Amino acid sequence: MRAFLAVDLDESLQDKVLEVQDRLNEANATVKFVEKENLHFTCKFFGEISQDKRDKISEIIKEKITKYDSFPINIKKLGVFPHLGYIRVVWLGLEDSGNFSRILMDFDEEFTKLGYKKERSYTPHLTIGRVKGKKNKEALVAKIKELEESEIGSMKVDKLILKKSELTPEGPIYTMVEEFKLK
Repeated sequence: MRAFLAVDLDESLQDKVLEVQDRLNEANATVKFVEKENLHFTCKFFGEISQDKRDKISEIIKEKITKYDSFPINIKKLGVFPHLGYIRVVWLGLEDSGNFSRILMDFDEEFTKLGYKKERSYTPHLTIGRVKGKKNKEALVAKIKELEESEIGSMKVDKLILKKSELTPEGPIYTMVEEFKLK
């Protein structure tokens, strides 16, 4: 199974993200926007895993998650990876993501013991679109700059979800495999 660990975007904030996507879409650029039901913060992408590996990942999460209380996050600021000169991903960031980053670093330490590569950075973000071509790039950059101070709102992070990702021609289908609650 192709799997990743995530935090789902609170349903109460989904329409605000769709509004930002609609505004970006005005640039008429080649962007594949993330569907409402698929909006999430990726904590760790595992790739293809066996049942044995899934069990080990689950054990690590269950052991570690008990150390952490739930915490609020404030979703704001539009950004891109890698940079405005060459945009591959459009995302929304977090204000004061210290708690989120700490959890990601802590879990990542354990996941490296299973053979996963250590993450280069721990910048939690919500991917809202992937750029698929150069069409109307200047208009897209202008829209991104115009919307860069976007503020979506706050939500509480109270659980992590291990998800299965099935790739289809219409886009990915995500299914919850296991849920892990923070204190």
